[in-house]
Amino acid sequence: MTETTPRRPRIAVTGSAGTGKTTLVDALGRHFGLPVVPEHMRSRIEAGLDLHKLEWPQFRALIRELYDEHLAARDAAIAETGGAVTDRCPLDTLGFWLHYGFGSDEAETDALAADAVAQMAPLDLVVILPAGAIPFVADGVRSPNHWLQIKFQILIEGLLERFAPDVPVLRMPADVLDPQARIDAVLAALPEGVR
Repeated sequence: MTETTPRRPRIAVTGSAGTGKTTLVDALGRHFGLPVVPEHMRSRIEAGLDLHKLEWPQFRALIRELYDEHLAARDAAIAETGGAVTDRCPLDTLGFWLHYGFGSDEAETDALAADAVAQMAPLDLVVILPAGAIPFVADGVRSPNHWLQIKFQILIEGLLERFAPDVPVLRMPADVLDPQARIDAVLAALPEGVR
């Protein structure tokens, strides 16, 4: 009998702002020795980008640019190491697109949705972290409005259910807050043959 080598995991972590995504992504990257693909919007804002100064066409173009950067980084990591841990998944971009009101351009939204759905295929697991489980810390980057965070949480959960029903999803229980307990929950949820 031959043993097969487990494949490296391809995990995306999603949820609204302040749920612990970055903390979990970094911890999973260390655990598996895999590259981490960060959320690219935060670095732009921290570098001085003021979203409020962008015209709608510029903002829309930025959303697409960030999407393309994120996918390129993810695909490069997978090509190099066989796996990756990403802060957000392709359907997050569709969620942001709809959240910011760009869905009125049906042709462009259809194209983005089709691509985002197709780009979910390489993922072994999407981890949804629960909104409101961790006390929100205002950092000047994310909106402190908890209703906006709930709105995005519901949007991304609905998009995953509707457009990626075959992708394994771990809905992290709200009472699992300890970083190691979250890692253990992810390990238990990974499909067989992925380690």
